[in-house]
Parts: sequence; structure tokens; C-alpha cells
Amino acid sequence: MVKGLYTAYTGLMQQQNRLDVITNNLANADTTGYKKEGATTAAFDEVLAVKIKDGSEAYINRGIGHMSMGAKIGETYTDYSQGSFRITDNPYDIALDGDGFFSISFTNKQGVTSTKYTRDGSFTLTREGYLVTKDGDFVLGTNGPIQLNTLEETKIDELGNIYQNGALVDTLNIVDFTDYNYLSKYGENLYDLVEGGTMQAADCRVEQGVLEMSNMNIVSEMVDMIAITRNFESNQKIIQTIDTMLDKTVNQVGKL
Repeated sequence: MVKGLYTAYTGLMQQQNRLDVITNNLANADTTGYKKEGATTAAFDEVLAVKIKDGSEAYINRGIGHMSMGAKIGETYTDYSQGSFRITDNPYDIALDGDGFFSISFTNKQGVTSTKYTRDGSFTLTREGYLVTKDGDFVLGTNGPIQLNTLEETKIDELGNIYQNGALVDTLNIVDFTDYNYLSKYGENLYDLVEGGTMQAADCRVEQGVLEMSNMNIVSEMVDMIAITRNFESNQKIIQTIDTMLDKTVNQVGKL
């Protein structure tokens, strides 16, 4: 019965983790370029059950099979599939149709600058004409931070070339990666390339005046949340049942 308590407890922890992931997905349903996450379940290594001190077996210890020790929290993964597009007609809203990421010059609170990557193309211009994210970080082109003339119309072609007054000003620095497992989330909607990750040419088309929305489906996430809640309740009932059995064993059977 104690093993049953432990198994039910591991089930509760697993469902709680899945619920946390889905809650975060729902909170980012309207976040531009957000990629939903999912949680996996892993099993503890099975242990060998051994029969010991049994007179009928001549007191010879004998293996009688393996026991599962329940479930444990696995990895959290990111679904990088394409999100739907929303037309804004804002010339500084940019979406990537295909595989690729915008390069961002990010400066942390300590003043350290590094390159991050994002699918969120909701950009704007500063007074000085720099193209920046909604958090004020510089969008990078092939020549560094992109600076435009705020008084001229901006055109961006499908290759990411930026034109003003018919002249090429800069090109968006769009990159892709050979293995997305080497990407780690940073902050709300940025990614870091961890050690061992490698870049490759992006295979995407740039869309101006369009934003890529979250790739999360609210209906399916809500259905999953209901299933998780029911699984959580089932594990709770198991614990309550075992607790009742232990109570009767100690307080009623034990008195006989």
C-alpha cells in the first residue's frame, strides 16, 4: 500500500507539471511568434522484487519479477511549427514564412550585450531611426543594428532586403539552426544558441506588414487541461482510498 501511495504521488507531480506548461501556453496565446511547449513523461527504472525468508522456499532468496516505481517528470519540449499570419499593414511588422529567426542585439541589466534570436517580428522605429523590438532591443542587419530614415517609406522584399527611396539600405540578418535542441528560451520570446549549436542559411520568405501569431490552439490546450485535471483527481482518490485502508488497519484491525 505504501508503494501505491508513492506511485500516486508521482502521478500527481507529473500532472502538476503538465498543467504548469499548459497554463504558460494559454498565457501566451496572444504573444506574437510564441512557440508552444509540451511536457513528456518518463518512467523510473524498474526494480527487482525478491522473495526472502520464506520457509517454503528453504529460505532461499528468489527474484519474483520487476516492479514499476511510477512516473517521473520528463523533458519540456518546444513545438517550432509555423503559426498563423495576421495582416497589420504596419511596414515595420515582419513575419517569416518558413524556417528562420530574426537576430536581435540584446543588452541585459548588467549592460552585457549578446545576440539573441526570435520569431516575433513586431518591430518599431526609434526617434533616431533604429529598428527595435517592443522591448527596445536593436534588430540586426548584415551591417549591425538597422538604422532607417524615419521620413521615407520602407519596403522589404521576400529576401529581407530593406529599401528606402529605391535604394538598398540594409538586409535583415535572418539565420536558422541545424538542430533546435540547442536553442534555449530566454525571457518572454527570445532564444539563445547554447554551446554546440550551429547555424545554417535560413529557408524562409519575409512578409512585410504581417505578424506571425502563436502556434498554440486554445481549444486543444483546454481539452488537455480537462484531461489533466481528471487524471490529477484520479491520483488524489487513490491516495484517499489507501489512506482510509491504512486508517482501518491501524485503528480497527490492530485492536483485535
